[in-house]
Amino acid sequence: MGFVGGFVRHDNPYHGPVILSKRLQDDTLKGAFVRVYENRHRRTAFETILHLLDRNHDGKLSDEEKAQARIVLFGHSWGGSAVVLLARDLQRVGIPVLLTVQVDSVAKPWQKDSIVPENVAAAVNFYQPHGIIKGRPQIVAADPSKTQILGNFRYDYKKEPVQCSNLSWYDRFITPGHARSECDPHLWTRVEDLVKQSLAPAAGVVAAAPLSMQ
Repeated sequence: MGFVGGFVRHDNPYHGPVILSKRLQDDTLKGAFVRVYENRHRRTAFETILHLLDRNHDGKLSDEEKAQARIVLFGHSWGGSAVVLLARDLQRVGIPVLLTVQVDSVAKPWQKDSIVPENVAAAVNFYQPHGIIKGRPQIVAADPSKTQILGNFRYDYKKEPVQCSNLSWYDRFITPGHARSECDPHLWTRVEDLVKQSLAPAAGVVAAAPLSMQ
């Protein structure tokens, strides 16, 4: 499940999480459920997960149903923060998460997106450091013995700019780095690879090696 940032609609075709979800729908493992939500619709995403895991449709989740969960969460900006909050929601009801991916994660004033809960097996953070809106530079595990932080990876679009189409005037001149983190094809290809590795048959904790910076 993915989350878009800001006030972006879940079906806006120019935004990173939406583009990634389309690629995953076209190419991911058979039977996988792929959907993107607005960051303010975290509760809907949570209820959808409960419904999907309730295989016998009895209205409650058994320990076996919870253990069978294979969940990957990814998001950009406010969507990155929504990823951590949803993982915490799932922790409270005993549901594990394979992987969380935060891309230029920005927390709302009442949120905290820096500490990954212990029900998450692996987590990774991509960020850029420039502009009035910039992503969280570091995430940490609430329990390092249970969660592997694959890395906090910095992208500098002043040194290595990327070309993005369909940027608004505001994105182009006020928040250029933040906007480019959402449309950077190299970054989102790395996210896609991580998601597929996590969902591959018999996948354990995702190896950090493929994430080494180029």
